[in-house]
Amino acid sequence: MIRINQIKLLNDGKNVREHDELCDVLKKKAAKLLRITENEISEFVIMRHSIDARKKPQIYDVFMVDLRLAKAKDKKAEEKIVSKIKDKGISVVSPVFYDFMEKAGVIGELPSGATDKRIAVIGSGPAGLFCAYMLAEAGFKPVVFERGADVDKRQEIVEKFWETGELDTRTNVQFGEGGAGTFSDGKLNTMVKDKDGRGRKALSLFTTFGADSKIMYDAKPHIGTDVLRNVVKNMRQEIISLGGEFRFETQVTDIVTDGSGALKALVADGEEIPFDMAVLAIGHSARDTFSMLKERDVSMQKKPFAVGFRVEHPQKLINLSQYGIEDPKSLPVSSYKLVMNTKEGRGVYSFCMCPGGFVVNASSEEGRLAVNGMSYSKRDSENANSAIIITVDPKDFGSEDVLAGVEFQRRLEEKAYKLGNGKIPVEYYEDFKNAVDKDGAFNSDSDLDLDKETVRFRDSFHPNTKGAYSFTNVHEILPDDLNKSFVEGMEKFGTMIKGYNSPDALIAGVETRTSSPVRINRTENGESENVKGLFPCGEGAGYAGGIMSAAMDGIKIAELIVKNIVESFD
Repeated sequence: MIRINQIKLLNDGKNVREHDELCDVLKKKAAKLLRITENEISEFVIMRHSIDARKKPQIYDVFMVDLRLAKAKDKKAEEKIVSKIKDKGISVVSPVFYDFMEKAGVIGELPSGATDKRIAVIGSGPAGLFCAYMLAEAGFKPVVFERGADVDKRQEIVEKFWETGELDTRTNVQFGEGGAGTFSDGKLNTMVKDKDGRGRKALSLFTTFGADSKIMYDAKPHIGTDVLRNVVKNMRQEIISLGGEFRFETQVTDIVTDGSGALKALVADGEEIPFDMAVLAIGHSARDTFSMLKERDVSMQKKPFAVGFRVEHPQKLINLSQYGIEDPKSLPVSSYKLVMNTKEGRGVYSFCMCPGGFVVNASSEEGRLAVNGMSYSKRDSENANSAIIITVDPKDFGSEDVLAGVEFQRRLEEKAYKLGNGKIPVEYYEDFKNAVDKDGAFNSDSDLDLDKETVRFRDSFHPNTKGAYSFTNVHEILPDDLNKSFVEGMEKFGTMIKGYNSPDALIAGVETRTSSPVRINRTENGESENVKGLFPCGEGAGYAGGIMSAAMDGIKIAELIVKNIVESFD
């Protein structure tokens, strides 16, 4: 196929092009670039869409497109056409087509009896769901164990928690069908390279089960929590129709091995159930499961992660900074990505930025409080929020125990719970900074460098939260050195986005569930280092960092399981 890397269309901030109209405009421009007629294009696909706002208020939509010409019968013919154009942005590419059986090393049919293998998937987040789906589509009958409820019941339980503060420790923002991502922003971008086509396969499955087809080409694809709930439900129903099984509100509490150390069975709510293989897609908050695995001497190691706070600003302030327009009609509400290193060498960065979103109470343990960000598909809340987090590593945890990171998280969450009396603790940045910066080290007036006046918006600005909030001393949650790193980051970010370090920005705590505090070690074939038949997978096992990377890892583990089974028949 012929790829055109950049086709720019001026975005006037007012008019929205429908998909068909957009394709017609792009096809016309592509034909002009190739010096052909539109009728000569037999196949046309938008591969990527991004926004160029570097010369705001002039803003451009930038597209990458792939197309096939009817008269070009093979790659050489396409290369001949492209060579005449002499444009470095136009080339001939070979699309990556994902083939599950090929990746799993299956030639022809599966061996007779292969699909009789009993496979458990522990957890129904994106890693578990995508793993189970690929296995079911290949003819296996995976049994998915989920400690929380199905997505419909889960929605009711979570909404009740936000309204009343009554926590269900088995079904909440962290646990239940769809995993923690179900009550998040639903972002599908990832830093993981997609040379094998797993990412595009995952995106295509999201669209198959209800997501907007634009996620196939948006540079920052987003579903939204409301749409994502339907997607995971539709995916579950398809897995069941293919022969899979779901056991909701059923927690795996133990693993049983044989004399050689290989997996023999799982214990789920007191019942011992035999399995040949089990996928550990347990999520980053399955602390009790981490403890069980430690007791069973499953190979694990502690790992670095990051902690911090949710920071809220008016969405219009972010739009104005990024686009030069407060309320653009033909542009998505603006997001941002911020990164810096402190003088002490800690990384401070934005994480899970939610344009037009909410700060949510994402707690899963009694007496402990954690927050996350969430947005709906329309992203139409008045506030933008993002976690601003600081890197921490084992030397910060205060112990050499493999679960020291878990205890570090818990200590911070206990402080947050006590400060807010069970409600989300919130503080204005002005008060937070004054409490931390007692010696005036950060009194740089960095926000004055931009327009000689402090950006204020307190009178028309209030927290947008799911769950009750309480103004209190958020600055008492983190250790002093992390607080100082946070303020240093906020001041730096104020030079990047006008008003980011405004005294009126809202700080909510505490963000601790950014990634897993442990890695469950696995070999190249996907198995646990010391328990044959156990396959650590996804974010909780330390091999992913979001919905997309977890889904891709789930697909990868499904490939490795099938490969393992096929090789056992040789």
